This record gives sequence, structure tokens and C-alpha cells, in this order.
Amino acid sequence: MPKSEEDDLDTVRIRLLELSRQSGSSLSNLSELIGRNKTYLQQFIRKGSPRKLEEQDRRTLARFFGVGQEELGGPVEEISYGNTVTAQEKGWVEVPRLDLGASAGPGSTPGGEAAFDAFQFSRNWLREMGLERAQLSAISVEGDSMEPLLRDGDDILVDRSPASFRDGVHVIRLGDSLMVKRVAAAGQGRFALISQNLAYPPIDVAAEEVEFIGRVVWKSGRL
Repeated sequence: MPKSEEDDLDTVRIRLLELSRQSGSSLSNLSELIGRNKTYLQQFIRKGSPRKLEEQDRRTLARFFGVGQEELGGPVEEISYGNTVTAQEKGWVEVPRLDLGASAGPGSTPGGEAAFDAFQFSRNWLREMGLERAQLSAISVEGDSMEPLLRDGDDILVDRSPASFRDGVHVIRLGDSLMVKRVAAAGQGRFALISQNLAYPPIDVAAEEVEFIGRVVWKSGRL
């Protein structure tokens, strides 16, 4: 039996609730994000009112979650080069660029976390990278402690999906400072925060002192 439009809307409501929970954002806060009253999305999910999301609301939420609009009931976005649209040119995901910098130096106090722009990534590329369902955002690197791997002004893609810890480059919060460091387990409930630039010594911290924001999975920067 073919799916009805109401079935599709139920799928959208379920997906929106799932994305809300994954991101740690309440429906009330998401309603305010799109300029609606605090109960707007609660009513949409629980009572089906409104019946479907407005295009602008859908676009804002999709950008915030880093998913395609089709996951929230919109059309699959197509980008055409010339007059032909191929399968490889369909399904682009917008990843928000946050007005936020992660220090690659001694640490900086983060400012606001509002998105001011977005990167577009091919859904196929994200799938190949194992990031199709990742919770992604992009921020800038500040400082020189991660050179030559990461340079001041580079943009980094951060996967905020909950996951078991593994050694690698992470964005972390230490006190009031947001930092990007290579993090390694040091045993007995401690971590070593390691800089690529040897001028900066490793920092030894207890597990309860550090908050893991996300794992760095990609970078861009000037040559």
C-alpha cells in the first residue's frame, strides 16, 4: 500500500523529535529559533498543528541540524551545472558555521554560538566519510599551538554526535575556555591535551575537568 501524505508528515514529526533530542535542544528553544511561540513545534509534533512546516522554518531548522530539508518534509535540493542534474549533484547538506573560535593556544573564552553562514557538503561525500548522520558544525581555529596540522584561521568540521572516547583531535571545553587539541587517554581517569606545536607542553587534566564538545573530522584553510 503506497504511503499517504499523512504518513509522510508523521515521518517528519518523528524525525524532528529525534533531531531535537540528538542535538540537546528543546522544542521550546527550537520554536524560538524560528521566531515562533514556545509551544509551536510541540503542537506540530503532538497535535499536527500546523499540518506542515513553513518553508522558511524548515530551512532554518535543517541548517541548524545540518541535514537536508527533505528530512523535514521539503524537496530534495538540486544544484545544476549546465542544463543537466546528475545523481552526484543532488542532496547537498548545509552545515552551519558558528560565530565561535576554538583556541589552538592557551585557551579563549567563547562568544556566541549563532550561525552566521554555512558550508555545503555533498550528501554522498558525507556518506563516504561515515558522517551521513553526524551532528556537524563548523568553527574557526584561533592561535598557533596546533601548527602545522591546524593553522590560525582554518575552519574545522566538528562532529558533535555522542560517542565513546577515542584518541584524536577534539574540540573541548576546559573551564571557560574552548580549545582544540589532540587528546589521549592518560590512564587513571586522566587525559593529556597535546599540541602539535612543540613549543606548547602537554596539559594533564582529570576527566571531570574537561567537557568534550566534538571530534574534528575535516579542515579547510588557505595554502
